[in-house]
Amino acid sequence: MRPWCEDDAPTLFKYASDPEVGPCAGWPPHKSQDESRQIIRTLFGGEGMWAVVWKETNEAIGCVGYLNPSNSNLNITDGQCEVGYWIARPYWDMGICTEAMRLVVGHCFRVKGFTSLWASYFPENPASGRVLEKCGFTDTGRQTICPNLAVGSDRPVKIMKLDKEQYCF
Repeated sequence: MRPWCEDDAPTLFKYASDPEVGPCAGWPPHKSQDESRQIIRTLFGGEGMWAVVWKETNEAIGCVGYLNPSNSNLNITDGQCEVGYWIARPYWDMGICTEAMRLVVGHCFRVKGFTSLWASYFPENPASGRVLEKCGFTDTGRQTICPNLAVGSDRPVKIMKLDKEQYCF
């Protein structure tokens, strides 16, 4: 993992324009490299967002990070955050999201001092739920609508949670 840079825009566009990727995470496919560059400047350029990098090429193949309560899609409080991720389709089912999310979880608890981490996923994307389970998250049994999502704002998401006490350092 590493911070995003504007030079990642062509690669981000290559993977984020795939119609199978963004909608699974609540955003529309990117339409241009300029749009991808703008996303890097605004959404991916802030604290708590990292490019998931393929070691052999240093190519950004996904994104992982956390959102503070003020930016979260979920109703969370101070001392908590929402985590999320996506990975390019050629890298699905390789364990990369799980590895990256474990790093984010450790950072959120050990460095940032969050007490609880929250995440959500669309029920029709069970692979995303499995990533969270492998990282120690448990299903809260709750679902909600996230009206701020660009895609899927009318569909329920399942809510997962991981408390610091449950986390094995």
